Amino acid sequence: MGHDHGAHPHHHGSSTRAFALVTLINLAYTALEAGYGFYTNSLALLSDALHNLGDVLGLALAWAAASLARRPPSGRHTYGWRRATLLSPLANAILLMVFSGALGWEAVRRFGAPPAIPATPVIVVATLGILVNLGAAWLVKDGHAHDLNKRGAFLHLVADAAVSLAAVVAGVGIALFGWAWLDPATALLIGIVIAIGTYGLLRDSFNAAMDAVPPDIDQAAVAAFLAGQPGVSAVHHLHIWPLGAGEIALTAHLVRPEEQDHDAFIDATIRALEQRFGINHATLQIERGGPCQHDLHDAAPHHSH
Repeated sequence: MGHDHGAHPHHHGSSTRAFALVTLINLAYTALEAGYGFYTNSLALLSDALHNLGDVLGLALAWAAASLARRPPSGRHTYGWRRATLLSPLANAILLMVFSGALGWEAVRRFGAPPAIPATPVIVVATLGILVNLGAAWLVKDGHAHDLNKRGAFLHLVADAAVSLAAVVAGVGIALFGWAWLDPATALLIGIVIAIGTYGLLRDSFNAAMDAVPPDIDQAAVAAFLAGQPGVSAVHHLHIWPLGAGEIALTAHLVRPEEQDHDAFIDATIRALEQRFGINHATLQIERGGPCQHDLHDAAPHHSH
């Protein structure tokens, strides 16, 4: 049996610093926005501050997950705490869905009697919110396409920037034309946009938490690749799942009856799996005949693998 666990550098340290900085920046902005909301008696600013506070909690989850992922494996947690980077985006997506629903509900409630809102403070503070959130999103953008934890934080920040932009538009419309209905209308639109954008994150993070094959990997192609290796007559018990951000695990049993140097074969196959499919934690078991006796007992539940 051969494996390759830990020969690859990980970059959780830079992720942790980025999440820490982004969380603190957003916490400071939330406090500023809430202060202005109380000072001007603006329900719009107070509502957005409450929304941002929820986002800070989501970012704190991402920060905590990146920190936990740095913990080394132990006798009880043999893979370490890498899965925290898969559970955090799931919680983040749920939070986003809850807040988008709350935002839509409040918008519908306000259509009947839109409250008077002081436009100038809303425009100024919301413009600052756009800059803060886009700047924070830039800090975590590296690798967010392949890191669900960063992707959740990135979407959170972009959604916040969109909410702030909607507040600016509503403030300008109220200031110029007295259109009080713009406030709930833009809020409702943004809530729908956030929900649509979050669905993909919710689906992917749920699948990752349930050990689904990563969406960018074709399991059939991996099986065909392994079956085509020299001397391999059969492949079974093939499992592929995400371990954490940027880390993909694989286990497989390969039937290889020939009396050859299996160690060299395993090393070469593991390197090829990483180069071709990005699978960087592979464990391969060589069998010299048919499926081993243990596998025969498990044949029914595993026949599809």
